[in-house]
Amino acid sequence: GLFMIKLENHLGTIEISQEYFANLVGHAASECFGVSGMVFSDPTQGIRSALNRQDVADKGVKVKTIGGRLSIELHIVVTYGVNIAAIVKSIVNKVRYTVEEATGLEVEKVDVFVDGMKSE
Repeated sequence: GLFMIKLENHLGTIEISQEYFANLVGHAASECFGVSGMVFSDPTQGIRSALNRQDVADKGVKVKTIGGRLSIELHIVVTYGVNIAAIVKSIVNKVRYTVEEATGLEVEKVDVFVDGMKSE
């Protein structure tokens, strides 16, 4: 089934699908300099596949809630020779900003895993 993040406040209940977050985060991350794609685990074959920018959608992103705040994990492939620390920092800032603006939810943390690199 689809994983939903459920939030309750004085206005009622909001449910946001994992797919929505994955798209939001995937697009934000893939727009950052030096990111050549997202990575996802293919459960059918048990292998990791690297995807190009166009396929980012719901790949390589996991979101969970911790005490009403979001914890986001994403897996990326970077362009060869780029400064990874700088890229990760820009992704964390951009993802946090994008998600908080779009959902009004506080982002507790963003963990970025660099799973590979490729030459452009």
